Amino acid sequence: MEKIYRIISRWWPAFVWMTVIFFFSSRHSVSVSPEYWLNFLFFKTLHLIEYAVLFTLLSRATQSHLKAFIVTVLYAMTDELHQQFVPSREGKPRDVIIDAIGAGLTWYYLVKLLPKAPKVLKDLVRNLDVPF
Repeated sequence: MEKIYRIISRWWPAFVWMTVIFFFSSRHSVSVSPEYWLNFLFFKTLHLIEYAVLFTLLSRATQSHLKAFIVTVLYAMTDELHQQFVPSREGKPRDVIIDAIGAGLTWYYLVKLLPKAPKVLKDLVRNLDVPF
């Protein structure tokens, strides 16, 4: 029973976050500014952030950055496919690339920069194995 609890506690945050992404992808497109470049910058930054978070949660769940990266990119692809069927939205391969960049930058941070971080920060990240 404890093993099942551990598996659920690792995976539920990723599934909840995937549901949040799906929900926002299902909504009609909106704009934050009449300027195209401001909208583009705002929403592509959101893509980077939401998929960086997904990668982090999947890394925690799978215990593997490579598996987390693959699942993140596959989810990004299905999300863009899903947007093809939402009125006023369109799925674009460019967005999958942006999502992969968000995951990749996070992977780089976790592998290259975090090991050089102070011990207090490393302990904090290592102890994230508790349910959220």
